[in-house]
Amino acid sequence: MAGGIPIAAPALSSGFLRGKALIFPLSLVISLFFLWGFSYGLLDVLNKHFQTVLDITKLQSTGLQVVYFGGGYLLFSPVAAEVMKRKGYKITILMGLSLYSLGAIMFWPTAHFSTYDNRIASFGGFCACTLVIACGLATLETAANSYAVVIGDPASASARLQFCQSWNGVASFIGPLIASKFFFTGKNEHSLVNVQFVYLAVACAGVAIAVLFLVTKLPEVSEEMLNSSTPAENFAADEFGNEIGQGPLYKQYNMIFGFVAQFCYVGAQVTVASFFINYATENATFSAAQASNMLSYALITFTVGRFIATALATIFQADFLLMVYAIFAIALNAYICAGHGTAAVAILIVLFFFEAPMYPTLFTLGT
Repeated sequence: MAGGIPIAAPALSSGFLRGKALIFPLSLVISLFFLWGFSYGLLDVLNKHFQTVLDITKLQSTGLQVVYFGGGYLLFSPVAAEVMKRKGYKITILMGLSLYSLGAIMFWPTAHFSTYDNRIASFGGFCACTLVIACGLATLETAANSYAVVIGDPASASARLQFCQSWNGVASFIGPLIASKFFFTGKNEHSLVNVQFVYLAVACAGVAIAVLFLVTKLPEVSEEMLNSSTPAENFAADEFGNEIGQGPLYKQYNMIFGFVAQFCYVGAQVTVASFFINYATENATFSAAQASNMLSYALITFTVGRFIATALATIFQADFLLMVYAIFAIALNAYICAGHGTAAVAILIVLFFFEAPMYPTLFTLGT
Protein backbone atom coordinates (compact mmCIF):
# COMPACT_ATOMS: atom_id res chain seq x y z
CA MET A 1 0.00 0.00 0.00
CA ALA A 2 2.73 2.38 0.87
CA GLY A 3 6.43 2.30 1.05
CA GLY A 4 9.45 2.90 -1.16
CA ILE A 5 10.88 6.35 -1.62
CA PRO A 6 10.34 7.83 -5.11
CA ILE A 7 13.47 7.67 -7.22
CA ALA A 8 14.13 8.52 -10.84
CA ALA A 9 13.19 5.43 -12.84
CA PRO A 10 15.49 4.65 -15.79
CA ALA A 11 13.84 3.48 -19.00
CA LEU A 12 14.45 0.09 -20.62
CA SER A 13 17.29 0.64 -23.07
CA SER A 14 15.80 -1.76 -25.59
CA GLY A 15 12.47 0.07 -25.62
CA PHE A 16 9.34 -0.60 -23.59
CA LEU A 17 7.28 -3.78 -23.92
CA ARG A 18 3.88 -3.97 -25.58
CA GLY A 19 0.97 -6.38 -25.80
CA LYS A 20 1.59 -10.04 -24.95
CA ALA A 21 5.27 -9.43 -24.26
CA LEU A 22 4.25 -7.29 -21.28
CA ILE A 23 1.88 -9.79 -19.63
CA PHE A 24 4.23 -12.28 -17.97
CA PRO A 25 6.86 -9.82 -16.65
CA LEU A 26 4.10 -7.59 -15.30
CA SER A 27 2.42 -10.62 -13.68
CA LEU A 28 5.62 -11.43 -11.80
CA VAL A 29 5.84 -7.83 -10.63
CA ILE A 30 2.21 -7.99 -9.47
CA SER A 31 3.12 -11.04 -7.34
CA LEU A 32 5.50 -8.78 -5.41
CA PHE A 33 2.76 -6.23 -4.80
CA PHE A 34 0.52 -9.06 -3.60
CA LEU A 35 3.22 -10.36 -1.26
CA TRP A 36 3.90 -7.12 0.54
CA GLY A 37 0.21 -6.19 0.61
CA PHE A 38 -0.44 -9.31 2.67
CA SER A 39 2.46 -8.48 4.98
CA TYR A 40 1.22 -4.92 5.44
CA GLY A 41 -2.29 -6.16 6.30
CA LEU A 42 -0.84 -8.37 9.03
CA LEU A 43 1.29 -5.56 10.44
CA ASP A 44 -1.69 -3.38 11.33
CA VAL A 45 -3.34 -6.31 13.12
CA LEU A 46 -0.21 -7.17 15.12
CA ASN A 47 -0.39 -3.78 16.85
CA LYS A 48 -3.58 -4.73 18.68
CA HIS A 49 -2.59 -8.38 19.14
CA PHE A 50 0.71 -7.46 20.82
CA GLN A 51 -1.08 -4.94 23.03
CA THR A 52 -3.22 -7.83 24.31
CA VAL A 53 -0.70 -10.70 24.49
CA LEU A 54 2.42 -8.79 25.56
CA ASP A 55 0.56 -6.21 27.66
CA ILE A 56 2.21 -3.24 25.98
CA THR A 57 0.76 0.24 25.47
CA LYS A 58 -0.48 1.68 22.19
CA LEU A 59 2.55 3.95 22.12
CA GLN A 60 4.91 0.99 22.56
CA SER A 61 3.09 -0.98 19.86
CA THR A 62 3.88 1.75 17.33
CA GLY A 63 7.46 0.51 17.52
CA LEU A 64 6.44 -1.92 14.78
CA GLN A 65 5.58 0.97 12.46
CA VAL A 66 8.69 2.93 13.46
CA VAL A 67 11.04 0.12 12.48
CA TYR A 68 8.89 -0.86 9.47
CA PHE A 69 8.78 2.56 7.84
CA GLY A 70 11.59 4.41 9.59
CA GLY A 71 14.23 1.71 9.82
CA GLY A 72 13.25 -0.32 6.78
CA TYR A 73 11.82 2.04 4.19
CA LEU A 74 13.41 5.39 5.06
CA LEU A 75 16.90 4.12 5.83
CA PHE A 76 17.17 1.07 3.56
CA SER A 77 15.52 2.42 0.40
CA PRO A 78 18.68 4.35 -0.63
CA VAL A 79 20.68 1.13 -0.24
CA ALA A 80 18.17 -0.71 -2.41
CA ALA A 81 18.29 2.08 -4.99
CA GLU A 82 22.08 1.85 -5.17
CA VAL A 83 21.93 -1.95 -5.59
CA MET A 84 19.37 -1.52 -8.36
CA LYS A 85 21.59 1.03 -10.07
CA ARG A 86 24.63 -1.24 -9.95
CA LYS A 87 23.11 -4.73 -10.33
CA GLY A 88 19.78 -4.21 -12.06
CA TYR A 89 16.20 -5.06 -11.22
CA LYS A 90 16.42 -8.86 -10.96
CA ILE A 91 19.26 -8.99 -8.41
CA THR A 92 17.55 -6.27 -6.38
CA ILE A 93 14.25 -8.18 -6.34
CA LEU A 94 15.98 -11.42 -5.31
CA MET A 95 17.78 -9.56 -2.50
CA GLY A 96 14.46 -8.13 -1.33
CA LEU A 97 12.73 -11.52 -1.34
CA SER A 98 15.63 -13.07 0.60
CA LEU A 99 15.44 -10.42 3.34
CA TYR A 100 11.66 -10.66 3.42
CA SER A 101 11.68 -14.45 3.87
CA LEU A 102 14.47 -14.27 6.46
CA GLY A 103 12.56 -11.75 8.58
CA ALA A 104 9.37 -13.81 8.36
CA ILE A 105 11.04 -17.05 9.43
CA MET A 106 12.62 -15.22 12.39
CA PHE A 107 9.11 -14.75 13.80
CA TRP A 108 9.02 -18.48 14.66
CA PRO A 109 11.79 -18.59 17.33
CA THR A 110 10.83 -15.14 18.63
CA ALA A 111 7.22 -16.22 19.24
CA HIS A 112 8.28 -19.66 20.51
CA PHE A 113 10.49 -18.27 23.29
CA SER A 114 8.17 -15.41 24.17
CA THR A 115 6.75 -15.37 27.73
CA TYR A 116 4.97 -12.80 29.87
CA ASP A 117 8.11 -12.29 31.99
CA ASN A 118 10.27 -11.42 28.98
CA ARG A 119 7.48 -9.68 27.05
CA ILE A 120 9.38 -6.42 26.50
CA ALA A 121 12.42 -8.29 25.18
CA SER A 122 10.10 -10.41 23.04
CA PHE A 123 8.51 -7.31 21.55
CA GLY A 124 12.00 -6.03 20.79
CA GLY A 125 12.63 -9.30 18.98
CA PHE A 126 9.44 -8.89 16.95
CA CYS A 127 10.53 -5.36 16.07
CA ALA A 128 13.88 -6.74 14.85
CA CYS A 129 12.07 -9.32 12.72
CA THR A 130 9.82 -6.59 11.34
CA LEU A 131 12.88 -4.47 10.53
CA VAL A 132 14.38 -7.28 8.42
CA ILE A 133 11.04 -7.79 6.64
CA ALA A 134 10.79 -4.04 6.05
CA CYS A 135 14.28 -3.91 4.53
CA GLY A 136 13.18 -6.65 2.15
CA LEU A 137 9.94 -4.88 1.30
CA ALA A 138 11.73 -1.55 0.83
CA THR A 139 14.03 -3.28 -1.65
CA LEU A 140 11.08 -4.89 -3.45
CA GLU A 141 9.09 -1.66 -3.63
CA THR A 142 12.06 0.33 -4.87
CA ALA A 143 12.56 -2.15 -7.69
CA ALA A 144 8.97 -3.16 -8.45
CA ASN A 145 7.46 0.33 -8.49
CA SER A 146 10.15 1.57 -10.86
CA TYR A 147 10.03 -1.57 -13.00
CA ALA A 148 6.25 -1.28 -13.38
CA VAL A 149 6.75 2.32 -14.56
CA VAL A 150 9.53 1.69 -17.10
CA ILE A 151 8.57 -1.71 -18.52
CA GLY A 152 5.68 -0.41 -20.64
CA ASP A 153 4.52 2.64 -22.55
CA PRO A 154 5.41 5.83 -20.58
CA ALA A 155 2.02 7.31 -21.54
CA SER A 156 0.23 4.63 -19.49
CA ALA A 157 2.75 4.50 -16.63
CA SER A 158 0.38 5.97 -14.02
CA ALA A 159 -2.49 3.63 -14.94
CA ARG A 160 -0.13 0.62 -15.06
CA LEU A 161 1.28 1.38 -11.59
CA GLN A 162 -2.25 1.94 -10.28
CA PHE A 163 -3.20 -1.50 -11.62
CA CYS A 164 -0.18 -3.20 -10.02
CA GLN A 165 -0.79 -1.45 -6.71
CA SER A 166 -4.42 -2.57 -6.83
CA TRP A 167 -3.24 -6.15 -6.27
CA ASN A 168 -1.37 -4.89 -3.24
CA GLY A 169 -4.80 -3.93 -1.90
CA VAL A 170 -6.29 -7.33 -2.78
CA ALA A 171 -3.68 -9.03 -0.59
CA SER A 172 -3.82 -6.49 2.24
CA PHE A 173 -7.41 -7.27 3.27
CA ILE A 174 -6.61 -11.00 3.56
CA GLY A 175 -4.33 -10.31 6.55
CA PRO A 176 -7.05 -8.93 8.86
CA LEU A 177 -9.44 -11.71 7.77
CA ILE A 178 -6.90 -14.32 8.84
CA ALA A 179 -6.21 -12.41 12.05
CA SER A 180 -9.90 -12.24 13.01
CA LYS A 181 -9.99 -16.05 12.93
CA PHE A 182 -6.53 -17.05 14.16
CA PHE A 183 -5.42 -14.12 16.37
CA PHE A 184 -8.57 -12.81 18.07
CA THR A 185 -10.80 -15.81 18.78
CA GLY A 186 -10.83 -18.16 21.79
CA LYS A 187 -7.48 -19.03 23.32
CA ASN A 188 -5.69 -17.57 20.30
CA GLU A 189 -6.49 -14.08 21.58
CA HIS A 190 -3.83 -14.52 24.28
CA SER A 191 -1.40 -16.71 22.33
CA LEU A 192 1.38 -16.21 19.78
CA VAL A 193 1.35 -19.78 18.43
CA ASN A 194 -0.64 -18.91 15.32
CA VAL A 195 1.68 -15.96 14.66
CA GLN A 196 4.44 -18.54 14.19
CA PHE A 197 2.52 -20.54 11.60
CA VAL A 198 1.21 -17.54 9.68
CA TYR A 199 4.68 -16.07 9.26
CA LEU A 200 6.12 -19.46 8.36
CA ALA A 201 3.64 -19.49 5.48
CA VAL A 202 4.69 -15.94 4.57
CA ALA A 203 8.35 -17.05 4.43
CA CYS A 204 7.48 -20.01 2.20
CA ALA A 205 5.58 -17.72 -0.19
CA GLY A 206 8.58 -15.40 -0.38
CA VAL A 207 10.91 -18.29 -1.23
CA ALA A 208 8.52 -19.62 -3.89
CA ILE A 209 8.32 -16.25 -5.65
CA ALA A 210 12.10 -15.87 -5.42
CA VAL A 211 12.51 -19.19 -7.25
CA LEU A 212 10.17 -17.94 -10.01
CA PHE A 213 12.25 -14.80 -10.47
CA LEU A 214 15.47 -16.79 -10.38
CA VAL A 215 14.48 -19.09 -13.25
CA THR A 216 12.72 -16.43 -15.36
CA LYS A 217 14.51 -14.27 -17.91
CA LEU A 218 13.26 -10.68 -17.57
CA PRO A 219 14.01 -7.52 -19.58
CA GLU A 220 16.78 -5.88 -17.61
CA VAL A 221 18.30 -2.46 -17.05
CA SER A 222 21.90 -1.98 -16.01
CA GLU A 223 24.20 1.00 -15.59
CA GLU A 224 26.05 0.01 -18.76
CA MET A 225 22.79 0.01 -20.74
CA LEU A 226 21.93 3.45 -19.43
CA ASN A 227 25.34 4.82 -20.34
CA SER A 228 25.08 3.44 -23.86
CA SER A 229 21.58 4.77 -24.53
CA THR A 230 20.63 8.28 -25.51
CA PRO A 231 19.37 10.86 -22.98
CA ALA A 232 15.97 10.88 -24.66
CA GLU A 233 15.60 7.19 -23.84
CA ASN A 234 16.55 7.66 -20.20
CA PHE A 235 14.54 10.69 -19.16
CA ALA A 236 11.01 11.88 -19.57
CA ALA A 237 10.41 15.57 -20.25
CA ASP A 238 8.23 17.96 -18.27
CA GLU A 239 5.75 20.40 -19.80
CA PHE A 240 8.58 22.87 -20.48
CA GLY A 241 10.69 20.33 -22.40
CA ASN A 242 13.25 19.90 -19.60
CA GLU A 243 14.48 16.37 -19.01
CA ILE A 244 13.28 15.01 -15.66
CA GLY A 245 16.08 13.47 -13.61
CA GLN A 246 18.87 15.44 -15.25
CA GLY A 247 21.10 17.81 -13.31
CA PRO A 248 21.98 17.98 -9.60
CA LEU A 249 19.68 16.45 -7.01
CA TYR A 250 18.55 19.76 -5.53
CA LYS A 251 17.19 20.82 -8.93
CA GLN A 252 15.08 17.68 -9.43
CA TYR A 253 11.93 19.35 -8.15
CA ASN A 254 9.58 16.52 -9.18
CA MET A 255 11.44 14.09 -6.97
CA ILE A 256 11.79 16.53 -4.04
CA PHE A 257 8.11 17.46 -3.98
CA GLY A 258 7.17 13.83 -4.59
CA PHE A 259 9.27 12.76 -1.60
CA VAL A 260 7.71 15.37 0.72
CA ALA A 261 4.17 14.58 -0.41
CA GLN A 262 4.75 10.83 -0.16
CA PHE A 263 6.25 11.22 3.32
CA CYS A 264 3.14 13.09 4.53
CA TYR A 265 0.74 10.67 2.85
CA VAL A 266 2.41 7.52 4.16
CA GLY A 267 2.45 8.97 7.68
CA ALA A 268 -1.29 9.64 7.47
CA GLN A 269 -2.14 6.26 5.95
CA VAL A 270 -0.06 4.30 8.44
CA THR A 271 -1.61 6.11 11.40
CA VAL A 272 -5.15 5.47 10.14
CA ALA A 273 -4.55 1.77 9.47
CA SER A 274 -2.44 1.05 12.57
CA PHE A 275 -5.04 2.34 15.01
CA PHE A 276 -8.15 1.28 13.10
CA ILE A 277 -8.84 -1.61 15.47
CA ASN A 278 -8.24 0.59 18.52
CA TYR A 279 -10.57 3.25 17.09
CA ALA A 280 -13.33 0.71 16.38
CA THR A 281 -13.11 -0.93 19.82
CA GLU A 282 -12.73 2.26 21.87
CA ASN A 283 -14.85 4.71 19.87
CA ALA A 284 -17.64 2.21 19.13
CA THR A 285 -18.85 -1.10 20.58
CA PHE A 286 -17.00 -3.60 18.36
CA SER A 287 -14.92 -6.48 19.74
CA ALA A 288 -11.32 -6.98 18.57
CA ALA A 289 -12.37 -9.79 16.22
CA GLN A 290 -15.20 -7.66 14.78
CA ALA A 291 -12.86 -4.69 14.42
CA SER A 292 -10.33 -6.87 12.58
CA ASN A 293 -13.08 -7.86 10.16
CA MET A 294 -14.01 -4.19 9.79
CA LEU A 295 -10.39 -3.41 8.92
CA SER A 296 -10.58 -6.10 6.27
CA TYR A 297 -13.70 -4.42 4.85
CA ALA A 298 -11.83 -1.11 4.85
CA LEU A 299 -8.97 -2.66 2.90
CA ILE A 300 -11.45 -4.19 0.45
CA THR A 301 -12.84 -0.67 0.00
CA PHE A 302 -9.27 0.50 -0.54
CA THR A 303 -8.77 -2.17 -3.20
CA VAL A 304 -11.99 -1.27 -5.02
CA GLY A 305 -10.86 2.35 -4.92
CA ARG A 306 -7.55 1.38 -6.53
CA PHE A 307 -9.23 -0.38 -9.45
CA ILE A 308 -11.68 2.50 -9.96
CA ALA A 309 -8.80 4.99 -9.83
CA THR A 310 -6.93 2.88 -12.39
CA ALA A 311 -9.86 3.27 -14.78
CA LEU A 312 -10.15 7.00 -14.05
CA ALA A 313 -6.40 7.45 -14.64
CA THR A 314 -6.95 6.52 -18.28
CA ILE A 315 -9.39 9.45 -18.62
CA PHE A 316 -8.18 12.19 -16.27
CA GLN A 317 -4.74 13.59 -15.55
CA ALA A 318 -3.00 12.15 -12.50
CA ASP A 319 -2.56 15.49 -10.72
CA PHE A 320 -6.27 16.33 -11.11
CA LEU A 321 -7.33 12.96 -9.67
CA LEU A 322 -4.94 13.40 -6.77
CA MET A 323 -6.39 16.81 -5.92
CA VAL A 324 -10.01 15.59 -5.98
CA TYR A 325 -9.32 12.50 -3.87
CA ALA A 326 -7.25 14.51 -1.37
CA ILE A 327 -10.06 17.04 -0.83
CA PHE A 328 -12.52 14.25 -0.03
CA ALA A 329 -9.99 12.53 2.25
CA ILE A 330 -9.39 15.72 4.25
CA ALA A 331 -13.14 16.31 4.72
CA LEU A 332 -13.80 12.72 5.83
CA ASN A 333 -10.85 12.76 8.21
CA ALA A 334 -12.22 15.90 9.88
CA TYR A 335 -15.50 14.07 10.61
CA ILE A 336 -13.64 11.02 11.93
CA CYS A 337 -11.73 13.17 14.40
CA ALA A 338 -14.96 14.63 15.81
CA GLY A 339 -17.39 11.71 15.34
CA HIS A 340 -18.28 8.77 17.55
CA GLY A 341 -19.94 5.38 17.28
CA THR A 342 -20.70 3.11 14.35
CA ALA A 343 -21.21 6.02 11.92
CA ALA A 344 -17.68 7.29 12.57
CA VAL A 345 -16.25 3.80 11.92
CA ALA A 346 -18.25 3.64 8.67
CA ILE A 347 -16.81 6.99 7.56
CA LEU A 348 -13.35 5.69 8.49
CA ILE A 349 -13.91 2.78 6.09
CA VAL A 350 -14.98 5.21 3.35
CA LEU A 351 -11.76 7.18 3.93
CA PHE A 352 -9.80 4.17 2.67
CA PHE A 353 -11.52 4.52 -0.71
CA PHE A 354 -10.15 8.03 -1.15
CA GLU A 355 -6.68 7.05 0.06
CA ALA A 356 -6.47 4.38 -2.62
CA PRO A 357 -4.81 6.14 -5.59
CA MET A 358 -2.55 8.50 -3.66
CA TYR A 359 0.62 6.45 -3.26
CA PRO A 360 1.03 5.26 -6.88
CA THR A 361 -0.05 8.66 -8.24
CA LEU A 362 2.47 10.51 -6.07
CA PHE A 363 5.13 7.98 -7.02
CA THR A 364 4.48 8.49 -10.73
CA LEU A 365 4.38 12.29 -10.42
CA GLY A 366 7.60 12.24 -8.41
CA THR A 367 9.64 10.13 -10.85
